[in-house]
Amino acid sequence: MKLKEIVFGITVFMLLVPSCRKKQDIPQGQLQTYPTMLVSQQNTQLTSVYPATIKGQEDIDIRPRIDGFIDAIYVDEGAVVKKGQLLFKINSPQAEQALTTAEANVKSAKAQVNTAKINVDRIRPLAEKGIIGNVQLLTAEDSYETAMAGLAQAEAALKNAHATMSWTNVSSPVDGVVSSIPLRLGSLVNSANVLTTVANTSNVFAYFSLNEKELAIFLENIGGDTQAEKLKNLPEVALILANGTVYQEKGRIETITGTVNITTGSASLRAEFPNKQGVLRSGTSGKISVPRNLENVFVIPQRATFAQQDKVLVFTVQGDSVVQKIISVVSTPDGQNYAVTGGLNDGERIVTEGIATLSNGKKIKFE
Repeated sequence: MKLKEIVFGITVFMLLVPSCRKKQDIPQGQLQTYPTMLVSQQNTQLTSVYPATIKGQEDIDIRPRIDGFIDAIYVDEGAVVKKGQLLFKINSPQAEQALTTAEANVKSAKAQVNTAKINVDRIRPLAEKGIIGNVQLLTAEDSYETAMAGLAQAEAALKNAHATMSWTNVSSPVDGVVSSIPLRLGSLVNSANVLTTVANTSNVFAYFSLNEKELAIFLENIGGDTQAEKLKNLPEVALILANGTVYQEKGRIETITGTVNITTGSASLRAEFPNKQGVLRSGTSGKISVPRNLENVFVIPQRATFAQQDKVLVFTVQGDSVVQKIISVVSTPDGQNYAVTGGLNDGERIVTEGIATLSNGKKIKFE
C-alpha cells in the first residue's frame, strides 16, 4: 500500500471518530421528552363476548296423533297458553268410524250376554230337577262365559276408540307461547306434520361456543378440580340483546358439552336466564358477556405498545435510555387498554406516547 493511501485513510478515520462521538453524546438539553407512567399491580375485570342463540326451556313441537283434517284452530300465533289448553280440533273420519264400530260391537256383545244368561237361567232349574242332563247346563254356562269375555273385549275396544277420539283435541302439554301456525283450516294432517310449537319461556337457555384454546383458558382461571366444581364457581353472565341493550336479569352457565365438535373445533355452553316478564323469545339471538376477574395485573394504554410479528412490546425506561420488553396482554372491554399478565415488574416506567419514534437503547428525557 502506498504511503499516500495510508495517510488518506488515517485522515478519514480521525474525521469520523469525533463525528460519531458527537452523535452519541447528545447534550441533555437536546433529548426529546416523552410521556411515561409508572406501572403498579391492580385487580381488574375483563369481559369476553360471544354470539348466542336463545331457546325456550321447553320448545315442544305440537303434532297430531291421528290422521285427519284441521277442523278448528283455537289460538293465534304468539298467544300465551296454559298446560292442557285446547289448541286444535282434528276431524278424523277413521277415528269416528272406529268409535261407531266399537259401540256397535259392545251393543252386540251385551245382547249375546243377555241371551246366554237367559239360557243359563232357564236350563239350571231343569237340570237341578233332573229333567235335563248337566251337560246342557255346562254348555249354557260355557256360552255365557264366552259371551262375557266377548263383552269385555268389545268394551276394551270401545275404550281405545274413545281414547283415539280424544286425540282429535290437540292440547298444549306445557305453559308457553304459541309459535307460527303454518297449516290452516281444512289442511290434511298426520303425525309427520308440526301444527305449531309451544315454547315454555319462563326460563330461557342461551347457547354459545368457545374454541379449544378459549375453553382451556376459561376453565384454567376458575377454581375447582372438576368441571362440576368449576361450573359452581363460575361468575354470573350477562345477556346483550340484538338491539344492544343489556337484559336486566343475570344468568348462570349451567352446562359445558363433554366433547369438542370436530368440524368447528368448539365446545357448546348453555347459560340459563329467568324470563318472568316474557321479554325473551325462543329463536332470537344475542350475545353472552362473560366476566373474568384478574388479580395483580398492570393496566396500560394500548397506544403504549407495538407489535413485532406475533409479540406485543413496550419501551421501558432504564436510566436515560429505553429498552424493548415483550409482554403478555389481554384486551380490556373498552378496547383502549391492555391488562398485562406478564413481562413487567411493579414500579417499572414505560413510555406511553410517541413510541413510533423510539428504538432500542435510544436516550430520552421523560415526564
